Amino acid sequence: MFNIGAAELILILLIAFTVVGPKDLPKVARAIGRFIKYARNMIREISKETGFSELADELKGVEKEVKDTMRSVDIREDLKQTKADIDKEIKDVAKEVDVRGIEKDIKSES
Repeated sequence: MFNIGAAELILILLIAFTVVGPKDLPKVARAIGRFIKYARNMIREISKETGFSELADELKGVEKEVKDTMRSVDIREDLKQTKADIDKEIKDVAKEVDVRGIEKDIKSES
């Protein structure tokens, strides 16, 4: 949860040792541990009672469905393929027209 390295932990312990004192440090550490456990349980209980976890799971499912639907109705690839087909047909027709024009020129010269 927290990204605390060895140097940070030593610094925190030195500050706690200085502020609280060696005699009361174990009591304070136990009290902090109990408070953290109590807070985690409280958060877990609140999320369970309010249904936030189920709501979050449901929203993730809906998000996945929406993304899948958007992918299925995306017509960009179809449009690209259609454009490529049309461009090919236009080139073929242009070649055919050029060939007919050349044949007419040859026949008219003869």
